[in-house]
Amino acid sequence: MKGDRVEIVVDAGDTTRTYEVVASRAGRRVETAVRRGVVEVSEVTRTGAVVRTARFMANRVLALVEQPVPREDGSEKQGQTGRPLREDPET
Repeated sequence: MKGDRVEIVVDAGDTTRTYEVVASRAGRRVETAVRRGVVEVSEVTRTGAVVRTARFMANRVLALVEQPVPREDGSEKQGQTGRPLREDPET
């Protein structure tokens, strides 16, 4: 979803570097994968087409922080079953 963001902190020898991959348009999302010693962070469209990819050596990655945009959809909120919750299920 637009605004989803992944921050990657990489060891660059004597310092660290921070990279960001952001879902730049509506309908796009950011996916992460770790394969064969490589961390891939990709921006993907609704149809699954990869728009851009960032690749890093896994042994150099210090942190990988996924920051999704808060969803306002009511179906994802906890406790929204359509009926009130009771403390005692017997009553």
